[in-house]
Amino acid sequence: MPTHPLRRRARGFDHADRLAAALAARTGLPVAHCLIRVGAPTRQAGSSRWARRAPGRIDVRVRGDPPREVVLVDDVHTTGATFAACASALRRAGAYTVCAVAYARALS
Repeated sequence: MPTHPLRRRARGFDHADRLAAALAARTGLPVAHCLIRVGAPTRQAGSSRWARRAPGRIDVRVRGDPPREVVLVDDVHTTGATFAACASALRRAGAYTVCAVAYARALS
């Protein structure tokens, strides 16, 4: 899952990228940095389920040609809004299979 560039600069690292790298090391699968967040960063914490899933809230773009089969990696799965935005962008760009893996699941 792509972290917005402003959030990455503020944190000093990309948490999802670190998780993807660890998963890649264990599985031998490559990491493809083909998604980017654009627009203003959105804060998910404290937002309602409806607000998180509102159309256009999370703007994700695909760089280049995505792999045909993709595994999205994120730290926490809450409403699935970020996964849905990324999967939609990847499918529009030509990815055939998009799966999601999260380190934790937040129940609301």
